[in-house]
Amino acid sequence: MTGALVGLAFGVGVLLIGAGVSGPARQRSRPGVRARLAEMLAQAGLVGVSPGGLVGSCAGVGALAASLVGAVSRSPSIAAAFGLLAGYAPLALVRLRQRRRRAQLRELWPEAVDNLASAVRAGLSLPEALAQLGVRGPESLRAPFSSFGADYRVTGAFGPCLDRLKDALADPVGDRVVESLRVARDVGGSDLGRLLRTLSAFLREDARTRGELESRQSWTVNAARLAVAAPWIVLLLLSMQPEAVAAYNSSAGLVVLAGGGAASLLAYRVMLRIGRLPEEPRVLR
Repeated sequence: MTGALVGLAFGVGVLLIGAGVSGPARQRSRPGVRARLAEMLAQAGLVGVSPGGLVGSCAGVGALAASLVGAVSRSPSIAAAFGLLAGYAPLALVRLRQRRRRAQLRELWPEAVDNLASAVRAGLSLPEALAQLGVRGPESLRAPFSSFGADYRVTGAFGPCLDRLKDALADPVGDRVVESLRVARDVGGSDLGRLLRTLSAFLREDARTRGELESRQSWTVNAARLAVAAPWIVLLLLSMQPEAVAAYNSSAGLVVLAGGGAASLLAYRVMLRIGRLPEEPRVLR
């Protein structure tokens, strides 16, 4: 009897573990590459650029750089190495623009929430207060809220308009603000002004703390990037010399280039991992 109970408990445990691994994993599956690129472009403010256009830009810039370096150095291996490096440049620029825009929005959200609180205190409804941000809000946030105002005037559906506003903002802080307003709208009550003031103070303190951390780490990250780029700058200068080009065209030269590229990539990724501040995920998308 004891053995049967133990076996039954073991079977139930295995079943629960299997359900926990298989079911929620499918629900929490990460978005595909195209979806991640589309979100990154939206967070960078490049609404008119598609993921396919970004990939095409990477391929075009890489091919152009490879052809230019190949014409100067007459070395296919060196040209391929710099083509791969240059092909990453558009993606790196988009990521840089994404980080800068997220930092800019992090500084602007407290002001936007203060404007919302003032509009609600003045007697405007919540949809009207949101639409007012498209006129009197921070400059970088006006376009999404102007689109929200036009959308709400056409449809009159507050919830779907908020969902489209979240997609346009593509920002974790924006998700938090939008969902707070959705809950306040659904629940009702007279605490909306207090909620907005509390949220504004929290966002302002969070932006101040993160700004201090980023200013302290910026010089270290920039120095690490320069250290990674220095060997490739030297290689570009060496590609002007026929003796160096002949050495890199050999099998040993190919091994050196491949090993150097792998070491640079690994060091760069490790540097980013060590120096990265935790980014707030979009859990309320």
